[in-house]
Amino acid sequence: MSRDFWDPDLYGRYAGERARPFFELLARVRAENPERVVDLGCGSGELTLELARRWPGADVHGLDSSPSMIAKAPPGPRFSVGDAREWRPDAPVDVIFSNAVLQWIPEHRELLARWTGHLREGGRLAFQVPGNFHAPSHERVRRLCRSARWKDELGDLVRDDPVDGPEGYLRLLTGLGCAVDAWETTYVHVLQGEDAVLNWISGTALRPMLDRLGPERGRDFRADCAAALAEVYPREPYGTPFPFRRVFVVANTG
Repeated sequence: MSRDFWDPDLYGRYAGERARPFFELLARVRAENPERVVDLGCGSGELTLELARRWPGADVHGLDSSPSMIAKAPPGPRFSVGDAREWRPDAPVDVIFSNAVLQWIPEHRELLARWTGHLREGGRLAFQVPGNFHAPSHERVRRLCRSARWKDELGDLVRDDPVDGPEGYLRLLTGLGCAVDAWETTYVHVLQGEDAVLNWISGTALRPMLDRLGPERGRDFRADCAAALAEVYPREPYGTPFPFRRVFVVANTG
């Protein structure tokens, strides 16, 4: 997470589809007039602005490890560059929000325990993570990374399943004394254009691989990915259907 391999423009190509789970999560956060709201892993900050609109009386702070993302942040909330793993507030917080970040942090279960300790009595911890690591998109990429052609360069970047399902997070957070609302949703996005699924994952799952390979080898890897993904995500006349599972949790400390 500390290395800035993010491309805000590439990540934002499917901004509408990526925003849907944010709003689904936000709708289930039953916080009344919070004073302090933190968005950990806020990206380029457009959705952090939605937190400020939801709670106009709150001090809303967005934090992200990517300077290029924070450079795109809109006016309104406070923004800063920082690692969510190292974040510690100087006073209790009412709402901690984290959208599609924790899948990048292997130790995030321990981090969730620490974050609940930073909440005020009755505070909310709300997060969403992709739950599609067993989807054909990820399985094909893992297979490529482990192939003879790519394993020496990319084999160590393979992640089999870094997150839990709703039941796992329910168990963890109820064990910490929280009341927990946990669920999952599978969206079927209809993506447009050629190599649509490749373009989607190039802004997320492929970032570590492309960053390591550099431009020339990166083009070769993308070409291999395009061929593999076309087999499992055929383009239809109306676009390319792309099922995407996400896991949601809202934990209440009071």
